[in-house]
Amino acid sequence: MDTYRPEEQGVSQSNAYSNNGYGQNSQYGYEPNYNTAGGYNYNSNTQTTSGYNYNPNAQSAGEYNYDPNPYATGGYGANGYAQNGYDMGGGYESGNPVQMSGLKNFANIISNEVVAKSYLFMMVALFITAGAALTTSPAFAMRIVLSNGYWAFVVAEIAIVCGANSAITKNKPILAGVLFAVYSYMTGMLFSIFFVIYTGESLASVFFMCAGMFAVMAIYGMVTGKDLSSLGSICMMGLVGIIIAGVVNLVFIRSGMFDFAVSVVGVLVFVGLTAYDANKTKRLALTTDSDNAMSIALYCALELYLDFINLFLKLLQLFGKRK
Repeated sequence: MDTYRPEEQGVSQSNAYSNNGYGQNSQYGYEPNYNTAGGYNYNSNTQTTSGYNYNPNAQSAGEYNYDPNPYATGGYGANGYAQNGYDMGGGYESGNPVQMSGLKNFANIISNEVVAKSYLFMMVALFITAGAALTTSPAFAMRIVLSNGYWAFVVAEIAIVCGANSAITKNKPILAGVLFAVYSYMTGMLFSIFFVIYTGESLASVFFMCAGMFAVMAIYGMVTGKDLSSLGSICMMGLVGIIIAGVVNLVFIRSGMFDFAVSVVGVLVFVGLTAYDANKTKRLALTTDSDNAMSIALYCALELYLDFINLFLKLLQLFGKRK
């Protein structure tokens, strides 16, 4: 029988067959186990860095048996999928398989179940707040604010938020959703006062200003490849600062200029928190399993809703035109 010589066919032995495969107990230089069950047995070292890794026991059942880890050593070579995740060109950061970034992946980000539901729930909560503000009598809201029952109302709202967070922690999305809706409605009841204090045109312009700023920062938080946790920490410290400053100004200083300065800082704080919470929503969404997806979506929606409401209040203090 004639011996097959690859060099005569212009094929390098190192490129076509393994160093120990050619000419050993075989007809054409494949591995010694060639045709153990009637088929071709490719070398296990063939193409280990470029993709298709064939199992040494190929054809053990009569058909091509691919290796269970066909994309060993990173998949389609060094320029394809990185060992630890998709590379920057593919929309994922190298070394972090769950950190989706880039404007070209924006559609993929917002189509994620948790992200989509987070913004949907936030929008529903805003509609509930707007509906409550439009249907509640401003005189009734004014009586609440001017009476001793105002602080009881505020404490009740805080308790509802704490209850919603507790329900989310215990993965009870229905209870959390109901409490979120109640909180949104109570907030709208108080907001009905604004129709007495500010002009309708002013309220509309401030709302659209707030919506635009919120949208820009939310998109930035979702598409950036950075972890904005440090920004969130700074903004949380700023939030504590403006709360303390607001109380001090209300009780002791009572200065309009000081209140204006606090409002400016407040806008910056809630703009930063919007980007941070949007970024956190993306990160949580890409690491959440199906069991608690609804609870995580409600948690993120509540955080984003609070950012929007507080940003609206600060902008209204700065740009709202009183009647």
